[in-house]
Amino acid sequence: MSKPTDNTPIPRGNLCLQTIAMPADANANGDIFGGWLVSQMDLAAGVAARKRAHGRVATVAIDAMVFMRPVKIGDIVSFHTDIVSIGRSSMKILVEVWETDDLDGAQTKLTEGIFTFVAIDDEGKTRPVPRI
Repeated sequence: MSKPTDNTPIPRGNLCLQTIAMPADANANGDIFGGWLVSQMDLAAGVAARKRAHGRVATVAIDAMVFMRPVKIGDIVSFHTDIVSIGRSSMKILVEVWETDDLDGAQTKLTEGIFTFVAIDDEGKTRPVPRI
């Protein structure tokens, strides 16, 4: 596996989800549908939000989304999250998606987005995010 150098970009945040892009999620060109990728990003951000909120959360917005490179069938796809801000009941979470090469371990950034979540109670009403 290659070691990062000072100039080698690395994923930001914590690894929250990793999967393999499968044929059922691809279009006729062999690229993975953007909607599949967004749903996986939402799952990863949800893991980070739930851990930080110590309980139930809900997605309320995707504030930004940039697709940099296509995801191909068979790609090992990793979803890294970083909580960039916390309000009273909301959290903005950066999600970076990286592909890892099977042979040399090199990583390539595929996409990124910022997801907003709110902490909710058992009745679905907003609640404060705990101040750790």
